[in-house]
Amino acid sequence: MTLTQLEYLVAVDTYRHFATAASHCFVTQPTLSMQIQKLEEELGIKLFDRSKQPVIPTDAGIEIIEQARKILQERNLISEIAQNKKGVLTGELRIGIIPTLAPYLLPLFAKSFNEKYPSVKLIVHEMMTEYIIRRLREGRIDAGLLVTPLQENGIKEEVLFYEELLVYVSPKNEAYKKKYVLAKDIEPQKLWLLEEGHCFRSQIVNLCELKKASELSTQFEYEAGSIETLRRMVEMNDGITIMPELSTLDMTADQQKLLRRFQSPAPAREVSMVVHRDFMKKRLKQALKEEIIAAVPEKLKKKKAQTIVPV
Repeated sequence: MTLTQLEYLVAVDTYRHFATAASHCFVTQPTLSMQIQKLEEELGIKLFDRSKQPVIPTDAGIEIIEQARKILQERNLISEIAQNKKGVLTGELRIGIIPTLAPYLLPLFAKSFNEKYPSVKLIVHEMMTEYIIRRLREGRIDAGLLVTPLQENGIKEEVLFYEELLVYVSPKNEAYKKKYVLAKDIEPQKLWLLEEGHCFRSQIVNLCELKKASELSTQFEYEAGSIETLRRMVEMNDGITIMPELSTLDMTADQQKLLRRFQSPAPAREVSMVVHRDFMKKRLKQALKEEIIAAVPEKLKKKKAQTIVPV
């Protein structure tokens, strides 16, 4: 049994496809398949059911793969300890970030992080919260940047900052006349929402107490894939939407006129870095966390835990 065989074993479990696993391990499929077969022969059991597409681990395979992941994590810890002793920050850091954060947070820290740590390769994947959690558990990413609290077993959350939720409203809408908006001032029929799957959509639904499907019934229904689309829909049509504070910082003077705040205590969302409990790359994670906090605008750093809207 070799560490290479364990790496191939974990790769097949992660991607559930021999060819894809081989590609990610930078070997040919016959080479990977042969090593998995040798491991199965040594152990005397089948690790994968190859008759299924995608392939799935057998009951025995599930337990062995779990142990293989632990062994590889310990191997990586040895390398991390050695780098720490040398005082060198190097390696690869794979992070997932939700779509409602990526366009506004990444530009603030990515360049400065790369310049400060030239020996660290930062790999960023934009994905929904559920996929970030899944890939953290599978070991396919090292950390996630998303909105909390999640209350997920085995997932550690470290708060980075809080951002206020603001109302973006068309001059045609009644709420435009108000200085401060209440949730009850928002007409469900005029509210533009993100599509299903975005945690920010569920926050808006919770904030505006949209409990009944009938409340969202309109002549024209459209669910956007990005906050920028929501903004444009409000500007070009009668309507209203909710925007996180980061997404409003580069608005023009005319766009700023369409912003309204909620009445105090203002609702906010909690932005955190999350890792799996078995996470090893602690120095890399800490360096990234510090760089993000340093790059966030001062007015966001000063915000404390307010009325956090549940995800």
